[in-house]
Amino acid sequence: MRRPADHRYARRSDSKLEPPCGILQLGRMRSVSSVGAMQRLAKSWRRRGVPIGFVPTMGYLHDGHLSLVREARRLVGRQGKVVLSIYVNPTQFGPKEDFRRYPRDLPRDLALCREAGVDVVFCPTDAELYPEGASTWVVEEALSQGLEGQSRPGHFRGVTTVVAKLFHLVLPDVAVFGAKDYQQAAVVRRMVRDLHFPVRIRVAPTRREPDGLAMSSRNRYLAGDLRRQALVVVQAIRVAQAQVRHGAGAAAGTLRRQLERVIARAPDARVDYIAFFDPETLAPLRRVQRGAHLALAVSVGKTRLIDNARL
Repeated sequence: MRRPADHRYARRSDSKLEPPCGILQLGRMRSVSSVGAMQRLAKSWRRRGVPIGFVPTMGYLHDGHLSLVREARRLVGRQGKVVLSIYVNPTQFGPKEDFRRYPRDLPRDLALCREAGVDVVFCPTDAELYPEGASTWVVEEALSQGLEGQSRPGHFRGVTTVVAKLFHLVLPDVAVFGAKDYQQAAVVRRMVRDLHFPVRIRVAPTRREPDGLAMSSRNRYLAGDLRRQALVVVQAIRVAQAQVRHGAGAAAGTLRRQLERVIARAPDARVDYIAFFDPETLAPLRRVQRGAHLALAVSVGKTRLIDNARL
């Protein structure tokens, strides 16, 4: 497994950001880098009956992430604790994906978390989450097979493993995920059910820009005309919704080709997949009718975007 030497969150005892104890007090908020410190803190809350809400992220926060924080706060109340993790997990990236250039800005993220009322930001290091010689993985073998799982082999093994680790360290009562990563939320929910994690999973609605583009940390890559071209993803979703709303449904292959033509209007857009499936089982559908779910992955230039919607 990869542990990049230039990981920007690596803990050093002489760091101004992270002292040797792994906890830094930032006003009323704390930044925690040590897995031991995070688990001890979480256990102390649990002993006192303090509810814990958890928002796992890879950082470079935007209002979509902050909406998850607001939902976590609503769920645990003023007396509860909200923990947000920032960790760019190397094991969920493929060898040719954007791990090294994934946007990172910890000081900016910490400032946003303070404003949002986060109690603890957990930003562990690679070496602590994946100790030398680590050989244990958590693998979900049904819902993770298609869509992102097919396009990105090994991706969900990395996701479920790191989320399981984070759940053991943060000990949340409830964890909040965004609906933009629809399959990820379904896979995590299945893992929680199958392995009896005492965690409630809440999936919050996708937050969108005023023009409809789903908020994503990767949107920062969309410079100039690529940002305009990215809107073909939203346009394709709207075409599919209209097709189902005004008709008796459509054959999946026919509708897929129609959406491919919409996306082809953008010269720098390339379809990875367009899929119609049952929202509960994620099983592919031959005929698309009301209640079906659509997910698509489209690269615009070098930026891979995912989105989904109920039809």
